[in-house]
Amino acid sequence: MSDDNGTPAAPAGSTAPAGPGPEPLRFFGTTWVHHDGGYPLRRAAVAVGSLAAAAASCLVLRLAYEGLGTSGSGAFVSVLVVVMFAVCSALAFRHTWDGFGSRPDPERQASLRGLLAVGFVGSLLAYFVRSLVEAPGEKLHRAEYEQARELYERRSTRRSGNPSRKRRRS
Repeated sequence: MSDDNGTPAAPAGSTAPAGPGPEPLRFFGTTWVHHDGGYPLRRAAVAVGSLAAAAASCLVLRLAYEGLGTSGSGAFVSVLVVVMFAVCSALAFRHTWDGFGSRPDPERQASLRGLLAVGFVGSLLAYFVRSLVEAPGEKLHRAEYEQARELYERRSTRRSGNPSRKRRRS
């Protein structure tokens, strides 16, 4: 959970909901909680947008590859570039996909930044595939939100009886 998911500071007399609030998702805000506010339309738009971005990226990569061939650099360099983009895209897909199920380690994220930049097509494809099922990251955020709500409910329920009469264990 992020630090933003605490009890909201509301002025006295306001009708703000008590307890932790849901963390907004990119492109979805908090519509993922109740699947309202155009959630299905947003999911469709994210799926189409990420697929279109991946297709445009592949076109740009193809133009770069043709430019590499035009420069006369040789077959070895061409094969090396294709393998590099394929491996980096596969690793970026896996890393992005795993990030939808658990919070990524910030140190590992920083060390993989270059690889993820090269394999951006894989990240876009992971975003596309996940948006066909749910909002990317929704499952993780929903589990964290429900856990925070449950913890809040347990903490806020009052005990019955007088606490001063409670038996003390020695």
